[in-house]
Amino acid sequence: MKRALGFTLIELMIVVAIVGILASIALPMYSDYVTRSKRTDGQSTLMQIAQELERCYTQFSAYNDASCSVVSSGAVSQNSPEGFYSITSSTLTATTFTLTATPQGGQATNDTDCANLTLNHLGVQGATGINTAKCW
Repeated sequence: MKRALGFTLIELMIVVAIVGILASIALPMYSDYVTRSKRTDGQSTLMQIAQELERCYTQFSAYNDASCSVVSSGAVSQNSPEGFYSITSSTLTATTFTLTATPQGGQATNDTDCANLTLNHLGVQGATGINTAKCW
């Protein structure tokens, strides 16, 4: 008699189970990576706007000067380049500012660790959310 070549049903089920276990581990890790990479969109935009406000302070001796390119109607309000965050100024005076990055769309629902990112004129970085130690 000749022996049949191939895989048994048990062998195939074991392989499917292993692939399922690996996928169940990899998918949450990938989702977390995507969320953190989108968070950098908000962080970098906060830093960029803060630098522009510092330039305004150097030129006009005030953060809220109307000639400043990022100030509109006495406040800062713009979206990040990728559109994952909305940047606003919760405080904008001649000598101080506090910028807030609020997540938009899917980022708002996926990023529970860091709800809002903040940056002030002293360079102090802050955040709200469940695990703010991971935000910056």
